[in-house]
Amino acid sequence: MRSSLQRLAPWLLAWLILTLVGALVLARAELGALRAAFETDARIAHRLLSQQVVQHDAVLATLALLSGSTTEARPEERLPSVYPQILSVQRRERDGVWADARLPALEAQSRQLNRAVLGEVDLSRGRYQLVLGAEPVSYLLLIDIRSMVPWSEWPLAPDASPVRVTLDHAGQPFVLQPGDGVRASASGWHFEFHKVLAAPSQPLVANVSRHVGWGELPWRWIVGWAFGVAVLLKGARTLLRQRHERRRAQELLRLGQVARLNTLGELAAGMAHELNQPLTAVLANTQAASRLLGDESPDLTTVRQAMTHAVNQARRACEVVGRLRRAVERPDLGDQLQPVNLEEAARKALYLLEPEFRRHQLTPRVEVIGPAFQVLAEPVALEQIIHNLLMNALQALDTVSASERRLTLSLDSTASHGCLTLRDSGPGIAPEVLPRIFEPFFTTRDGGLGLGLSLCETLACGMGGALTAATPASRGAEFCLTLPLAPALQSAVP
Repeated sequence: MRSSLQRLAPWLLAWLILTLVGALVLARAELGALRAAFETDARIAHRLLSQQVVQHDAVLATLALLSGSTTEARPEERLPSVYPQILSVQRRERDGVWADARLPALEAQSRQLNRAVLGEVDLSRGRYQLVLGAEPVSYLLLIDIRSMVPWSEWPLAPDASPVRVTLDHAGQPFVLQPGDGVRASASGWHFEFHKVLAAPSQPLVANVSRHVGWGELPWRWIVGWAFGVAVLLKGARTLLRQRHERRRAQELLRLGQVARLNTLGELAAGMAHELNQPLTAVLANTQAASRLLGDESPDLTTVRQAMTHAVNQARRACEVVGRLRRAVERPDLGDQLQPVNLEEAARKALYLLEPEFRRHQLTPRVEVIGPAFQVLAEPVALEQIIHNLLMNALQALDTVSASERRLTLSLDSTASHGCLTLRDSGPGIAPEVLPRIFEPFFTTRDGGLGLGLSLCETLACGMGGALTAATPASRGAEFCLTLPLAPALQSAVP
């Protein structure tokens, strides 16, 4: 379970990183779109309100012009019917007096600025006064703020939009639409727009704000992105795993082919050794018989010829067996040695047998004692030795329960040699079997040929090393492969 999680950890980390990056990109794009839409709506709202206040200035200017040129006595009385935001219109004739004592000062200010000025502002009721001092008549408009909003052109839905719009003056706000009512201090993102209306006579500030909460992020797209990334990574992991399995199978096939050839050579060499002794005895016996028969009756010439023929045939058989043995004799590995990292070779063998370890519910442990080192070895022969030792260990561990299975590979070095020690927790090697463990054709396993360990020892000796077996005091078996260190590293090892 732990090893499975370790293998999945890089893929989970990659999925998490890609999901976060994609989520950030999608969230940023969504926030950018919301901000752009907010700013567009805010500018439209500001423009519409500015048009209205500019219209108020134009109405007052028109009244001032009409007061001296029209025959109509009070043209301003018709304004509320035309402009619903104008609640009332007051006028002061040249000799008249304002009902409100504050208005003369405002009228004087209007004359001085040569434009309308803002009178009393009561934003709690949504009203304000606009005063224009002119000749021969001065005017005062009482304006209702809500009525002056052109709702038919308004870019926002007043009751449903989350955008809050207010008109502010001297710290007093008048709410045109409440929005979602969320404070700017709430978690999320806050958009704001502040701009004074376009008429200097009515310096009201249009404040537009909107709060974007976490719930407004594009979670469907984010979840879809996360799912898509998971599918892609799963496909990539499957392809890589298939690729690794294919490479592992190819390596195992190569090792199997080499092992079969080496086993055949070991078998042929053993057969040649076993046949050579009886053939040598046959040769000696026929030679003795030939000499004895030569001393008997005169017709022994034929017997001597037959014996001579037998001797020749026996010698020929010996020569054939000798040629067979020379043909299958293992080539000298001395010229093929090269520096090899023993730890990397061990881990490669573990990688090739990883499916077998999973099937046996076993996680091998690698212990490296001291600094890294290289040994002189023939890479294929070294792989075959480690592979055979691991396979023997797995077969031995089959006889114990899964909870008791242990397999440890220890790597250490001396001044001149590197050592790989393999220990298992199997049943071990019986004392009477241990001295014969490397003999050809000796086996304790049903159906075994007894050539695997013999071949491993032969390969180790051919590389200038050794392979030994022992039974630890605790339990299991221990095999130690010793190989000479690469020359460049011998002096560096204490």
